[in-house]
Amino acid sequence: MADANPLLSPATLPYGLPDYREIAPEHYLPAFEEAFAEHRREIDAITRVRSMPTFENTVVALERSGDLLGRVARTFYTVSSADATADIQQIEETLAPLMAAHNDAVQLDSALYWRIATLHERLDELDLDAEQRYLVERHYREMTHAGAGLDDAEKERLTELNQRLSVLTTTFEKNLLADTNDLAVVFDDAVELDGLTDGELSAAAQNAADRGLPGRYVVTLTLFTGHPYLSSLTDRESRRRLLEASRSRGSRGNEHDNRDVLREIVRLRAERAALLGYPSHAAYVTSDETAGSPGAVHDLLRRLAVPAARNARAEAAALQAIVDAEDEPFPIDAHDWAYYTERVRAAEYDLDRTALRPWFEAERVLQDGVFRAATELYGITFTERDDLPGYHPDVRVFEVREADGSPLGLYLLDLYTRDTKRGGAWMNSIVSQSALRGTSPVVVNNLNVPRPAEGQPTLLTLDEVTTLFHEFGHALHGLFATVTYPHFAGTNVFRDFVEFPSQVNEMWILWPEVLASYARHIDTDEPLPAEVTEKLHASEAFNQGFATSEYLAAAWIDQAWHSLGAEEAAAVTDVADFEASALADIGLDNPRVPTRYSSTYFAHVFSGGYSAGYYSYIWSEVLDADTVEWFTENGGLARANGDRFRQRLLGIGGSKDPLEAYRDFRGRDAEIAPLLARRGLA
Repeated sequence: MADANPLLSPATLPYGLPDYREIAPEHYLPAFEEAFAEHRREIDAITRVRSMPTFENTVVALERSGDLLGRVARTFYTVSSADATADIQQIEETLAPLMAAHNDAVQLDSALYWRIATLHERLDELDLDAEQRYLVERHYREMTHAGAGLDDAEKERLTELNQRLSVLTTTFEKNLLADTNDLAVVFDDAVELDGLTDGELSAAAQNAADRGLPGRYVVTLTLFTGHPYLSSLTDRESRRRLLEASRSRGSRGNEHDNRDVLREIVRLRAERAALLGYPSHAAYVTSDETAGSPGAVHDLLRRLAVPAARNARAEAAALQAIVDAEDEPFPIDAHDWAYYTERVRAAEYDLDRTALRPWFEAERVLQDGVFRAATELYGITFTERDDLPGYHPDVRVFEVREADGSPLGLYLLDLYTRDTKRGGAWMNSIVSQSALRGTSPVVVNNLNVPRPAEGQPTLLTLDEVTTLFHEFGHALHGLFATVTYPHFAGTNVFRDFVEFPSQVNEMWILWPEVLASYARHIDTDEPLPAEVTEKLHASEAFNQGFATSEYLAAAWIDQAWHSLGAEEAAAVTDVADFEASALADIGLDNPRVPTRYSSTYFAHVFSGGYSAGYYSYIWSEVLDADTVEWFTENGGLARANGDRFRQRLLGIGGSKDPLEAYRDFRGRDAEIAPLLARRGLA
């Protein structure tokens, strides 16, 4: 009965927020089954129309379709990424091939494709505005790209590939979560964790208690290779254990080993690309991004790799010099890099970043930093809604209003790490804005900050502050995109453009009036000393050889895997050897600078949406650095600047070619010089 399943009725809470209090795991699969059937009926109704295709009877009808499926899917996938209990994981495994099959049934529907293609051929004859015209172009392009023009036998094989890939990527994520939890490092004595703050130590003690290990300490792993604690742990063996655990995920020969999984993913993606007429998965992906081709991506990565590797070698020499001056010198290793980097930073800039946490209390960073910058720029305000439930007790809900008091949407924040949450940080939408459907945005930010012991404040590292501002940039994009058609809602833009708004939002972290507002000592309320701020600015390019190299290494590994043709992919037998060869090829095989992600825990590309697209961060950073220069030249944190950025970029969602939108905002194409200067690569 539909009445018994809360997912099958429109949400009764404000802004369409699902009432997670009423939703049980057993509701999801029946709701998906009904939503699949309803969407199928809606598509059939479009293709059964006897009259010639019009924008209204085909494209608008297509945009109206799938409303129930979208609601159920966004509700579920929010939970499956952030609170993946055993029940939820089982549902996701069952669902993966069903969702793939349904999406293919729509995207590959020949009758629907004929109607879209017919409209595309007649575009110049149709009386459409710019958003409508672009919508036809995108539907035609995406259906063609998905394989709608293939014959029936080819479509059958394509559907098989997509279903199998959906299962494999789900398996990859499940394995990674399990192995990450299993590899959390247990320490017997607080002495082994010398260098951590009281708050960090209390978090490790709490982690141990939660695992039934009272009196011990457990350090959980972050998604990326490095770990924030590596910069402060004085015990070399503790640092080694932590990094070793991180790098071994998914490659230990146990039930969570991801090597065979990712090799099959690579083979099937290459086969699918060949079926669709492309030499590689990378060629397939980039053909529908702003980059246009793998060649353009490879050129940028190789251009940046040479100076990055050179700078990393110089940085390593500086670190080795410090170690050589100690009583018992040793050859510096990867697990030593972060610790001695802070020593060098202290020596060169008289700056200890690990000592800054008392100035970065989480609530103050959120209210007086992240929210304040958004209010100054865009006029929006945030009010916490304790009466609205999230999907987990940790989740906080904020109502967002425009400067005139009119409602804009909801912002949800899920700050703390837990065993049921996947690693990393991300933004997603629970409800997408659309004038056609009359919906307002509901967006979520997830981070993985360790929870302190009861009664202790949550003090952030500067990296965690950066992550919060970054993810909030995605949230702003989701909140501000104001479009008619759901297809263009929120962050539905080209993958290699999506990181641009989030990276731009990082510029406000050290902006004087924002920093002065949120960076205040937890005990004394004193602002971060001006000389410290100056040192932070002076040291911005410090260690960028390492930071750029580890990122570029990961981006290149992604490209290397996904630039293989089908036969080449099938010939790869050893994951570690392949990765090593790829890194040697681009000159980023420095053992002291491990890649930000190794293949077996590279969730972005093997279980997320960034396959052949991890380059997007540096690609978008070209636009970001150029935009920061524009803001700086035009008065920075000013409402007029925010309004221009919102109207011409954030507010258009996916309804316009992103590079055209950028030119509209900036007055020209982006230049690479600001990026090179920022990263010390000029």
